[in-house]
Amino acid sequence: MNLLERDRDLDVLAAALAETVAGHGRLALIGGEAGIGKTSFIDHFLSSCGKSHRTLIGQCDSLFTPSPLGPLYDIARQTGGRLLAQLEGDAPRPALFSTMLDTLRDPAQPTVLVIEDIHWADEATLDLLKYLGRRIAQTRALLVLSYRDDEVEGHPPLRILLGDLATSPSAIRIDLRRLSIAAVRHLSEGKPLDPEALHRQTSGNPFFLAEILAHLGSGIPKTVSDCVMARAATLKPAARNVLETIAVLGSRIDHGVLEKVVTAVADSVADLRKAGLITANGEAIAFRHELVRDAILADLDQARSRELNRLALRGLQASGNRGDLAQLAQLAEGAGDHAAVLDYGPAAARAAAAVGAHRAAAAHYRRTLVFAHDRPPAERAALFEAYAEQSAIIDDLAAAIEAYREAVALWRQAGDRRQEGASLSRLAWPLVRSGQNAAAEDASRQAIDVLETLPSTRELAGAYRMQAHLRMLDRDKAAAVRWGRKAIALAGDLGDDAIVAAAEMVVGAALHVSGDDHGLAHFDRCLALARAGGMHELVGLAYLNLGSSYGERYQLAEAEAVLTEGIAYAEDCDLDHSNNYMSAWLALTNLYQGRWSEAGDHATAVINCPNFSLVSQIMALAALGRLRVRRGDPGANRLLDEALDFALRTNTLQRLAPVRAARAECAWFEGDLARVAREAEAGHALALRHRHAWHVGEFSFWLARAGAKVTVPKYCAAPFALQIAGNWRAAAEAWRELGCPYEEARALADGNEPAQLRALEIFDRLGAAPAAIMLRQRMRESGSRSIPRGPRAATLRNPHGLTPREMSILSCLANGLSNGQIGAQLHISPKTVDHHVSSILAKLAVKSRGEAAALAMAQGLIAQNREMVAAK
Repeated sequence: MNLLERDRDLDVLAAALAETVAGHGRLALIGGEAGIGKTSFIDHFLSSCGKSHRTLIGQCDSLFTPSPLGPLYDIARQTGGRLLAQLEGDAPRPALFSTMLDTLRDPAQPTVLVIEDIHWADEATLDLLKYLGRRIAQTRALLVLSYRDDEVEGHPPLRILLGDLATSPSAIRIDLRRLSIAAVRHLSEGKPLDPEALHRQTSGNPFFLAEILAHLGSGIPKTVSDCVMARAATLKPAARNVLETIAVLGSRIDHGVLEKVVTAVADSVADLRKAGLITANGEAIAFRHELVRDAILADLDQARSRELNRLALRGLQASGNRGDLAQLAQLAEGAGDHAAVLDYGPAAARAAAAVGAHRAAAAHYRRTLVFAHDRPPAERAALFEAYAEQSAIIDDLAAAIEAYREAVALWRQAGDRRQEGASLSRLAWPLVRSGQNAAAEDASRQAIDVLETLPSTRELAGAYRMQAHLRMLDRDKAAAVRWGRKAIALAGDLGDDAIVAAAEMVVGAALHVSGDDHGLAHFDRCLALARAGGMHELVGLAYLNLGSSYGERYQLAEAEAVLTEGIAYAEDCDLDHSNNYMSAWLALTNLYQGRWSEAGDHATAVINCPNFSLVSQIMALAALGRLRVRRGDPGANRLLDEALDFALRTNTLQRLAPVRAARAECAWFEGDLARVAREAEAGHALALRHRHAWHVGEFSFWLARAGAKVTVPKYCAAPFALQIAGNWRAAAEAWRELGCPYEEARALADGNEPAQLRALEIFDRLGAAPAAIMLRQRMRESGSRSIPRGPRAATLRNPHGLTPREMSILSCLANGLSNGQIGAQLHISPKTVDHHVSSILAKLAVKSRGEAAALAMAQGLIAQNREMVAAK
């Protein structure tokens, strides 16, 4: 079928290739529904763009659990050399990714790298694409990725990847649309079909059209399946058998593999090609479209499907083929062969985990467990343990918790106390990550009780480290340090550097966050061991803990430096969890520094990210909620209610304190002193229990503001203690030295008239409308006469609750600027622009950028933004 109505999209892709040839790597995301013609579009582009480049093609297969890094094997077979040698030699994933990037950096010739059908990609392949996509600008390559856009919503890892890549300045997005009625008329010209009816029947889907036009008969078939099965019905029995076997084996297989399973391959393959059901290119056999395979599989009854899987499995086993473990595991499951599932399933899971395909690994273990119900307790316990580990890595915490509990019970049944204790200790981590801190504490204590009855082992050292981590998270310094040092001593004796490094980080964090700089030496030892051992995730966690502990101590310059460096490291190593948490803490740091637009940018980016943990969400919500409180923007209560709901699940000081403090401040501006006292008291009692100088200080401050009598302990943070004592001048100076302008102004507001005028100046500069309004009212009531009017209310508020940054971006949208152009103008990343655009559309209750621009013009928001800029 001719390629129609794709000229503009081909021009966009050709322009991206031209930029690539000029030395600026690009990324093209080709989306569309099944049958829209993504492969035809890419093939046409490749055939029409000349020979100024090298073309590499990888394919993702539609196995239930796809083979890890399948497309990379395709590419390696085309390039040979180091990449193929590394894959065949089981090289570690970082080496494979680095070699692939080097391949794209080849200065000798530009490269077009096509990865098709990434909606079927395994997790390791998605990670590879994220790695390459974030670095594509450094190459001479055009990376073309095709996917079914109607499968994105039900595939969270793919949605996360596309969200990450689509906002890159190097990315273009091409959404292939259905054909128009005019195109259908053109294609059906001269054929006994009604074009209008044909368009209604197929909705302009090119594949559906091609099938119907190729199978003219009495009227229009109701479904594409009718077309496919009508063709299959004309096949000889041998060809039909080969067709069904190919469908069971996968969407794309080699001739050699097929010949190991069935006979008379050559003649049957020729018949299938003539029928238009498959394509055969070189050694590869593939269905002309995955919808063809779907139709064949759907037509198989259960008995026939089981028999085909059994024959295919037996054929591959007889050939000694254990290469594609994922395929063998799938065939074993389809055949109902318990022994084969228990052989290939765990092996496929281990192979997937080794290259970082943890979601695939978890799926293999989950299916294996269905067939393991009659195995000995120790064997089942090991499978549950492995499944739990992979589930925890992919943040399926409920599955991890359930599996670890099954493992504990089975190890106990098997009489293996050491493994029982190890599983209990490991159970604590997904529990605490899901906010079940009390249950985590119980599991950790049980683990230690069990393991201490046995000779000293690395499992006991790990249990000590986990208990130390729980105590550190709860800001229980003495206990955290005690348990951490026990872990360091035991793990050191056993030569386990990984546990030593993790325990050093915990001790460092426990000391440092409490104000003891001796913790820095522990962080240094952790980082040295982690870097030497290639423990990238632990390096990211060390940055995370050091930066956030500086933030809790209000050492904001140090916090910003560590967090900025840590975020750069996390981005380079693709450590998204650490990146998101540090970004949330950078938002809080910028908030206290008075850099409110930056604070809003960081917090909004984290909240809009589809892949973030509960703890990152709490800190980002606290930052954005408090920012809205201080600006007087609507929506603060909703954000802080959500933050409190999450924080209460953890029942820890470090999560509850920032949320309770923000809620107390919100109640203060609403004039609800009783609620100020309730929020402050809830946090104050917890802070006193842990002797946290800064949290005790802030909650004491709000209790005093609410009218309560407060006894301030000696260890209370000085700026708060000074202000509570009425020494506003010293308090303001202390806040100024810390770099906290809002808090400085709040202290000055308690002073004489010149101090209050200075406070107003700071509040107005920051855009702190509620504090400025409250102070002006107090000054008028006290008889002050020369009170500056301040910015007009219209410049501070708008009916939709848009922040100043969002107002600026809305103005850019009205001018027709792209995300890249807006980012360049406002000196922020296109990814951050995209997050703000999503927020703007939600607040304006519109669906598109055009609707947002039209509403902004109609309601005078653009003129209001100009007033805001002029007032600064």
